[in-house]
Amino acid sequence: MSAKMIQAIIRPEREKEVLATLEKAGIYPFTRQWVFGRGRQKGIQVGQVRYEELAKVWLMIVVEEEEADRVVDTIKITARTGSAGDGKVFVSTLSDAMTLRTALETKKV
Repeated sequence: MSAKMIQAIIRPEREKEVLATLEKAGIYPFTRQWVFGRGRQKGIQVGQVRYEELAKVWLMIVVEEEEADRVVDTIKITARTGSAGDGKVFVSTLSDAMTLRTALETKKV
């Protein structure tokens, strides 16, 4: 079995919809964390105030390789607003993973 790790940085207001859509697609496990950062737009200007870092939600999802495209497409469609700052999706191949409850040695994924 080969696995992919999908990391998505999305707008906080799209978080619930993205997670609900993933769940409807049968993707249940994820890790979520609130983060702050900025992309190419270097923050935003609202009136006289410039916000250098914006609140985002970071999702990490590990799936079998065959499901990776479906997960990425689901995130892209659901998280997109069409405006700057919608986020990014990163996909990495995993060679090892460990489940702490069942084994302490590394398993090939």
